[in-house]
This record gives sequence, C-alpha cells and structure tokens, in this order.
Amino acid sequence: MQTKHLILLGAGGHAKVLLSILVKQQTVLSGVCALQPPQSAIFASIPFLGDDSAVLQYPPEQTLLINGVGALPGNSARNEIFNRFSALGYRFASVISSDALIDPHCTLGQGVQIMPGVIINADANIADNVIINTGALVEHDCVLERHTIVSPGAILCGGVCCGENSYIGAGATVIQGLKLGNNTTVAAGSTVVRNLLDNQKIYGAKSVIKIE
Repeated sequence: MQTKHLILLGAGGHAKVLLSILVKQQTVLSGVCALQPPQSAIFASIPFLGDDSAVLQYPPEQTLLINGVGALPGNSARNEIFNRFSALGYRFASVISSDALIDPHCTLGQGVQIMPGVIINADANIADNVIINTGALVEHDCVLERHTIVSPGAILCGGVCCGENSYIGAGATVIQGLKLGNNTTVAAGSTVVRNLLDNQKIYGAKSVIKIE
C-alpha cells in the first residue's frame, strides 16, 4: 500500500499530544477531522477537513488514520471510531514517541499509541488501538488486549494480562502475573493484588472490588 494521506481524527487534548509527537518527528499530515475547527494553535499547520465523514473522500488503500480520541472508563467513542473505519477498509497508523523506550522483542499491533517516557520491556504484546500514556511502565511478558488504556504513571509488573477494553488509571500498580478480565477498570492510585473478572472495577490501595 502506498500511503498518500495521513489524517488525524479528533482535536481534543489527546489529539494535541499525538500531534506534538508527530510534529517533532517531522511527519506530514493531510488534515484533521473534528466536529468543530480546532482552537489550539498547534493545529494551525494542518488543514481542517470537517467531521469524520470527510475521511470517506480519501481511498482506504491510500490513507492511514490516527485515532486522536482519548478514552475514559465508560466512554466507547474511541473504540467505535476504530471499529467503524476498520470495517470500511481503513487502517490506523501507530504513534510512538521518540522519547519512549521499547524493547525490540515486543509485539505492537495496529494503531498503538505510546507516549513520552514510556518503558516497555522484553516480550510484551500490545494489541490494536492500545494507548500507553506518559511515563507508564509495562514490564516483560505483559499482554495488553485490544483497546486497553494505560494511564500516565501506571505500572504493570511482569506477566500481567489485561483483557480487551481494560482501563488502568493514573499511578495504579498491577503486581506480577495477574489477569484482568475484559472491560475491567483499575482506578487511579490503586494497587491490584488479585485477578479481576470481566467487568469488575477496583478502587483504592486496599483492593476494594466493586461489581456494577
């Protein structure tokens, strides 16, 4: 595939961080799609194309998308964008900060986003549409399934497995060898010392699990 167009979807805070990384790497973008024209000056250098429907003017075989929508627990907008455009034949580019340290034996999926200060150690497996945010640590042999979010400063010790659509809050720690089910949420600052089943949530440093 000969890529002619690189389009950023979204113009909020997460998109600004991605764009900053890309500008430092001298990556040329064809434009940004958002509900309204971006207000931040960082977007001044790239054309505003309109809302996401503008993507359809660009052939999938010549276009890569960047998922600039951030993620919070319970908000599925980011996943929906990835799934919708993937079904239409589009692919997503990964954005990897030059300030991240990634072991060459890691596996990275499509559309992965790795922010400054991240460390990912040997044989970690990072699936599609995963965000590993600023200063997070993903130790050896961790597995992060599709759509997982690792927030700033979080620590995943060796061999942790995060199910699809997991959310690890800022500054949280998951000790070695644990398994987190699909759609699990680890709140900011929590320390996880036991496995979590699908849809479970954990709050605080004493591993209080709440099922909703």
